[in-house]
Amino acid sequence: MRLSRYFLPVLKETPSEAQIVSHRYMLRAGMIKQQSAGIYSWLPMGFKVLRKIENIVHEEQMRAGHIPIQMPILQGADLWRESGRYDDYGQEMLRMQDRHGRDLLYTPTAEEMVTDIFRSHVSSYKDLPLTLYQIQWKFRDEIRPRFGVMRGREFYMKDGYNFDLTKEDALHAYNRHLVSYLRTYERMGLQAIPMRADSGPIGGDDTHEFLVLADTGESEVFYDSAVTDLSFGDREIDYDDHAQCAGVLEEFTSKYARTDETHDEALFSQVPEDRRRTARGIEVGQIFYFGTKYSEAMGATVQGPDGKPTPVHMGSHGIGVSRLLGAIIEASHDDKGIIWPEGVTPFHCGIVNLKQGDDEADAACNALYKSLTALGLEPLYDDRKERAGGKFATMDLIGLPWRITVGPRGLKNGVVELTCRRTGESEEMPPEQAVAKVAEIYQGHMVRGL
Repeated sequence: MRLSRYFLPVLKETPSEAQIVSHRYMLRAGMIKQQSAGIYSWLPMGFKVLRKIENIVHEEQMRAGHIPIQMPILQGADLWRESGRYDDYGQEMLRMQDRHGRDLLYTPTAEEMVTDIFRSHVSSYKDLPLTLYQIQWKFRDEIRPRFGVMRGREFYMKDGYNFDLTKEDALHAYNRHLVSYLRTYERMGLQAIPMRADSGPIGGDDTHEFLVLADTGESEVFYDSAVTDLSFGDREIDYDDHAQCAGVLEEFTSKYARTDETHDEALFSQVPEDRRRTARGIEVGQIFYFGTKYSEAMGATVQGPDGKPTPVHMGSHGIGVSRLLGAIIEASHDDKGIIWPEGVTPFHCGIVNLKQGDDEADAACNALYKSLTALGLEPLYDDRKERAGGKFATMDLIGLPWRITVGPRGLKNGVVELTCRRTGESEEMPPEQAVAKVAEIYQGHMVRGL
């Protein structure tokens, strides 16, 4: 993309309503525009990152054997009355009626609807296990929406639901989701720590939240610092192997890590004193096992091996896709702007022409642009007739991980400058070498086969 043809409405001043880093930078970098309290339009660069995050979530869900579907945003109230949650959910649920007087609600979560789908089409234990998921806009009527996309009323979320014959099988689905989530977050450049949490209105006794440590987090968390040394890395996992998935769960949850709702001071005191930590965390996902809570209430049964109807064991599993965008910025920025991890950056590399209109500089930039594009990379070429300082400030603000700077002086020596946004380190090299290095950097971050 050439910046002269792109819609990137950057702001020089920070809007007064922005209280945290991610909100400030998303507004200043022209990624979102507030339409009303807690509701935003996603502008081109914000939408581009949102799609990058969504694609990673899809890839890792399908890698784990989960099947995508799409359910309606508006649900009938009758299903929620059937489960007993319609009156219990509270004022966060947006309720309405259609012209025929039928009670509707704007989806905050979809346990009832997916259970209805399951009971309508699955009748035998031979069709299990089954995990369905969707990525969809949701709405919760927050009393005080704030912090931009971190605590909005409308949000983009992956919600998945497993159906299993036994508790053992359902807990394997729980473990499988934990593994897939660890892979998902690390691909986005995040360390998200699974912490024992409260189940809230979803229900169930087994639940972990995934939290990214950040000063602006809404939750107080207590943890053993040893959990921050854990990394999933590139290990291969057989998602059908119960023992292997359970081993990953044990590895990542055996050390103390809890949110304030489930914090146990007596247990925490058993952690070596030099490893006890208290911090703030941003929730970016949660997994639940809630047994037969919904299947019994809604008659979701299958014929078991003994021929008798058996209520299925269920769990639900969510990732805040739009919230992740804010969490990544909170975890990766400096005083100049965003620093995107390579896995989610809107553009792989920025090209800055220091002397737009100079024949040699223009030709060199065009050649770089074509070479990067031919390799399947997406460069953002700043071809505006602006001063160099303004171009550098824009690149720092929008946070592309790598920048190639082209100017007449360097070209006389046959070199361009490749700069790493995270470290600020620059290196001069021939243009073709810069292209090769950028391509090598992104080799492990392109779309993966499933």
